[in-house]
Amino acid sequence: MWVADGDGERLWAETIAHTECGLRKLCRTLVTLGVERVAVERPDGLLVERLLDAGLTVLALHPNQVHAARPRFGPAGGKADRFDAFVLSELARTDHHRFRVLVPDRDETKALRALTRGRELLVEQRVALSNQLRAELQRFWPGAIEIFSELDSPISLAFLERYPSPLDARSLGERRLAQFLARHHYCGRRGVSELLDRLRSAPSGRAAQLEADARRGIVLALVAALKPIVEQIRLLTSEIAHAVRTHPDGEIFLSLFKDPKSVICAATLLAEIGDCRARYPTPEHLAADAGMTPVAVESGKRKVACFRRGCDHRLRSAFTTLADSTRHWHPWAHRHYADATARGHDHPKAIRTVGRAWSRVLWQCWQHHTPYDPSRHNALQRQLTITIPHTG
Repeated sequence: MWVADGDGERLWAETIAHTECGLRKLCRTLVTLGVERVAVERPDGLLVERLLDAGLTVLALHPNQVHAARPRFGPAGGKADRFDAFVLSELARTDHHRFRVLVPDRDETKALRALTRGRELLVEQRVALSNQLRAELQRFWPGAIEIFSELDSPISLAFLERYPSPLDARSLGERRLAQFLARHHYCGRRGVSELLDRLRSAPSGRAAQLEADARRGIVLALVAALKPIVEQIRLLTSEIAHAVRTHPDGEIFLSLFKDPKSVICAATLLAEIGDCRARYPTPEHLAADAGMTPVAVESGKRKVACFRRGCDHRLRSAFTTLADSTRHWHPWAHRHYADATARGHDHPKAIRTVGRAWSRVLWQCWQHHTPYDPSRHNALQRQLTITIPHTG
């Protein structure tokens, strides 16, 4: 920690332990010294919460901003925690008008953010374990991969738990498979005979008994690890759906989606954007934070638009999902996508073009606390009027 006065002279510099006593000492010292503002490199966490609770003004700086400012104070290129504290102190003293002041979100938004990010971590674990299970089955029993559409679905995991190897499924016939499907409430998308054909038509392994027993145990272990994760994801999804529907701003974000199952994307948008309207004073700020706008690189006659890497990656993923889903059913989004591809943009760039357009719409709805209404979307109504002329 580095504290300086208005002229940049050091008032206090000390390394504080990240403990309860250390945080109390830090907040007490900052309040006693009458510190006007504190600059940190992250917008959340225990330290930020304690600083805000102490009534201090907190500035959130992106790590890239601090990295770019280091040569200004140390051209030799050195880096140390004490030097970084000095850089943050100087930026808060001289450039505080360039950084946003942290305003804490309401408790409902923080809870929703914790739920969506927690679910994201579980989904990553589910995908990793599912890939390991798939690789294991490909080595000695690929038919178990083909029988159901999703390997990590509850019915597929139940099947592997009951039949973890070809030897266990040796006597599996249509009658037993039909009983299994009925017991696990199979949707009936494919018939029993078709499922059995998919299982038997796959190539069979030639593992000896000891190897087959070992791989059977690995399959059971992976299934045992996957089942609780899949169940917890289901429970978290239900909890997120309830949280976003009861949130004061929930209807604003839900109104952008046609499919009720898109509640996770709507919840992620709400959780990452937050409820502080001053955080994004213009639609361009929102689009940039979501990674929907490129970064301009100009040098002499050379002008290049580069992919924006410094952004909220969760927010970018949510806007990408919004753009990719709406281009299929929303006429205005479909037109934006078609125009972008006609200009020679590839699919990812065209999706970002649609996402940037949606960021402007969402910003207006969010700033005015109003759900999306297609009848008030002027660009959409003009397009519909041109496409379907009014006849009197």
